[in-house]
Amino acid sequence: MSNGGGFTVEKLSLYGNPNIGVYLTASDSYVLAPDDIGADDVRTISEVLGVAMERVVRLRVLGMRLVGVLTTGNSRGILLPEGVDREVELVRKTLEGVEVGIVPTRSNALGNVIVCNDRACLASPGLEKEALKTVSDTLGVEVVEGSVAGVYTVGSAIVVTNRGGLAHPDASEEELKFLSDVFKVPFEAGTINFGVEFVRTGLVANSYGALVGEDTTGPEIARIQVALGGGVK
Repeated sequence: MSNGGGFTVEKLSLYGNPNIGVYLTASDSYVLAPDDIGADDVRTISEVLGVAMERVVRLRVLGMRLVGVLTTGNSRGILLPEGVDREVELVRKTLEGVEVGIVPTRSNALGNVIVCNDRACLASPGLEKEALKTVSDTLGVEVVEGSVAGVYTVGSAIVVTNRGGLAHPDASEEELKFLSDVFKVPFEAGTINFGVEFVRTGLVANSYGALVGEDTTGPEIARIQVALGGGVK
């Protein structure tokens, strides 16, 4: 575990896999996780991300464990793909006061095409207008369309909290400034899990801490602490 400026970073593996981002969605007010992760993992997630254990919601989405790929959201709302049913009832029952939106789009992988904090949202270019309206209404933020480092699945290439953001290592200075302007937080470029460029695959974070895949190196963790608000340049 590493702690810089009150921001905790801890390594985690789920199902023996360092790509923990495909399984988890986090905001400052809740975490969504697969329904079959262990109690120890729930405890770690709760402690590192500063979210009460009862607000770590365990579920499957469309029958799959890939919660981080299929969902996204911020403190105000959660976005779920079309075709869900029981998931909506579970989330509303467990997370009272959090809006739930079903996004009408061809892509079920909402976590890959939408990335947000409590101030703004970036969506992959070409997302349907009705989908963009649902995203904005549910999360209570402006939605901007764009790509980063030539990557259109922006949700896989960016992790952002209310304190900072980490982007694909090929993001240009102009793109980092664009992201900072959109989300109103500073951005850095970096990698996860010993050089993986799609940072969201192995990183889950909120304003209080970050969970990183087991293969993440010390220098990568140091960059994450700086980027996401817990470190000092």
